[in-house]
Amino acid sequence: MSFPSYLGTMPMHAITEIYGEPGLRERYRIEIERFAPPDRDRLAAALELAGELHRDDRRVREPYVNHLLRVAIRVMHHYEVSDVDVIAAAVLHDTVEDHPGELAGQPGATAEQAVAALAGRFGERVAGLVAAVTNPEYDPSYDKHEQYREHVRASLDREPWARVIKVSDFTDNGVGVIHTTGPKVERSATKYRPMVPVLRELVGRPDTPLSRPVKQHIFRQLDLAEERFAAILDGR
Repeated sequence: MSFPSYLGTMPMHAITEIYGEPGLRERYRIEIERFAPPDRDRLAAALELAGELHRDDRRVREPYVNHLLRVAIRVMHHYEVSDVDVIAAAVLHDTVEDHPGELAGQPGATAEQAVAALAGRFGERVAGLVAAVTNPEYDPSYDKHEQYREHVRASLDREPWARVIKVSDFTDNGVGVIHTTGPKVERSATKYRPMVPVLRELVGRPDTPLSRPVKQHIFRQLDLAEERFAAILDGR
C-alpha cells in the first residue's frame, strides 16, 4: 500500500478511516525515525509484541492494535514526548490487562506475573508504567465505574508519566467516542464522562512532565470530550 507524503500531518482518525492499520503502522514508523537505532529497534519490538498479543482483538469496527498505535503516536506527536520507556509503555499499555497469560507464558497467570515478564523484556520502568494504567479486578458488589475512577486517581497520583499515557488512552476512547457505533457509544460516555475533571486536575499538576502548550492542548481535548459526552447522554 502506498501512502501520501503528508501522512505525518494527517489526523489519526483520518488515517484510520482511509488507510486502516497499515497507515497507522506507517505513521508510527515515521514518528520513531527520529530516534537512535537502538531506541528505534526497541519501539519496533514493543509494537511487534503488542501486535502479537492483540492479534485477534477487535474494537467494534477495527483491529485493537489501531487503538494502541494512536495512543503511542499521540504521545510522541501531540504531547512531544521523546522518552522511549514512556512510548513503549503506551504501545504496551493494555497487554497486562488483556493478555496476562500469553505475556507471562503460562495460562492463568496473574497480573503480577505478567508485569514481571514485561519487565524482563522491556525493563522495570516500562513494566511499572504499564502496571500503573492497568485496571485491577473489580469488586462485583461495588459500582465498577466508581472503582475505576478511584483506581485512576490513586494510581496516577504517584506516577506522573503514567498520567501522560492514561490521558492519551482517554483521548482515544473519550474524544474518539464519535468514531464508534452501537451500544459502546453510550457505555463509553457513561464510563468516561466523570473522568474529565479527574484528568484535568492530574494533568494540571506541576509535576506532570508536559509543556504548558501541550497541557493547554489536552485541556481543549478534555473540553471536547465533555461536549461529546453531553451530546450523547443529556439528549437521551
